[in-house]
Amino acid sequence: MKIAITSQNRKTITEHAGMCRKFWVYEVQDQLVVGKSLVELEREQSFHAVAHANSAARHPLDGIALLIAGGAGRGLQNRLAQRGIEVIVTTATDPDQAVADWLKGELALCTDPLHDCDHDAHHGAHAH
Repeated sequence: MKIAITSQNRKTITEHAGMCRKFWVYEVQDQLVVGKSLVELEREQSFHAVAHANSAARHPLDGIALLIAGGAGRGLQNRLAQRGIEVIVTTATDPDQAVADWLKGELALCTDPLHDCDHDAHHGAHAH
């Protein structure tokens, strides 16, 4: 399974998943992270740009099962669902810790996943 995390600054989980162009991609097998790589998209490959182009075209993040972000609108969530990608909006800020917490079913979720979250204001738990 592959998990992508928005990280425009390459350090923290960032908001605006549709505009983000840098993603940490984690390869998970048997509930363990077995690989991590940075995927950098061209401007025209952002999810926002793809939505206004040929959305059926192949995308560098095709094949991920889960996108963890600090913010993602309903339109993006729906478009990614059509590609088989679940979107989780979190208040967490550390990418590595977010994946570890998700694997344990303890990822802090944004209480309003349709908007960007204040990473310090909301806390919840995710069970899968």
